[in-house]
Amino acid sequence: MLDCAIVGGGPAGLSAGLYATRGGLKNVVMYEMGMPGGQITQSSEIENYPGIFREDPSLTGMELMEPWPKQCMHFGLKHEMKEVKGISKDGDYFTINLGSEKVQSKTVIVATGSTPKRAGFKGEDKFLGRGVSTCATCDGFFYKDKEVAVLGGGDTALEEAIYLSNICSKVYVIHRRDKFRAAPPTVERVEKNPKIELILNASVDEVFGDAMGVSGVKVLFNDGKEPMELKVPGLFVFVGNNVNNGVLKQEDGNFLCEVNEQGQVVVDLNMKSSVAGLFVAGDLRIDAPKQVVCAASDGAIAGMQALHYIQENEEL
Repeated sequence: MLDCAIVGGGPAGLSAGLYATRGGLKNVVMYEMGMPGGQITQSSEIENYPGIFREDPSLTGMELMEPWPKQCMHFGLKHEMKEVKGISKDGDYFTINLGSEKVQSKTVIVATGSTPKRAGFKGEDKFLGRGVSTCATCDGFFYKDKEVAVLGGGDTALEEAIYLSNICSKVYVIHRRDKFRAAPPTVERVEKNPKIELILNASVDEVFGDAMGVSGVKVLFNDGKEPMELKVPGLFVFVGNNVNNGVLKQEDGNFLCEVNEQGQVVVDLNMKSSVAGLFVAGDLRIDAPKQVVCAASDGAIAGMQALHYIQENEEL
């Protein structure tokens, strides 16, 4: 019987393990198929994690995360490279389905995150992290006083375009329709922003560049107009996220806990889900800022709350 099962080995899962074990829980296992660290390990430059800063060379995501597992496991966190197929609850305890075996746990922290959707244009994967980005807050500063493009028409795309307009000299917003799906006040702010140019009824056909990164974007128009080439070093893609909530889906197709229309888990400020003893941290939860420091904070809260839950239910 585990005190706590943690599903996911990114910043949220690792922080949860650190705070749970350092707080006194003895049997805590983190299930992560690969090496711990999460998506941030793929980032080529990290400048916004508080307290860790190097001017030259820049800190990579891999370098940022490298000491985390060792620190967490120093206090007793165990890492098992096993895939969690599903999580269920019967009575007071959770069952962790690992396929070939099943493990019971008093509490569970799910930190499986989300994955940005791919737009599908040529060069997207090749230049991801080298000019193609899915996070303006993370990478916008690298394009200070330069022109960039944003692909998307929802709230996130327009909000990030506004954010980039405070950093960049110009922001092109490329959207496949002539109207936006974003909230009207956000659309109005974008339309009134002199540093944002709208390119509507259009899509990105290709992003191109060289060994140094992106140098331009080829845009196609729905009405057959002549294609356009934007000489920009950065393209920010915001076409949605796939929430990694599969482990919470039950045999009947419903979810173990309450989720919203986007499949994000509904939690309170203590990372508590609608099911007692089940906590969710990081990008999987509602209103997640999708920043490493925020995911780490979520994990710390979830770890402490798992400890409190067990202490308050000593009969478990």
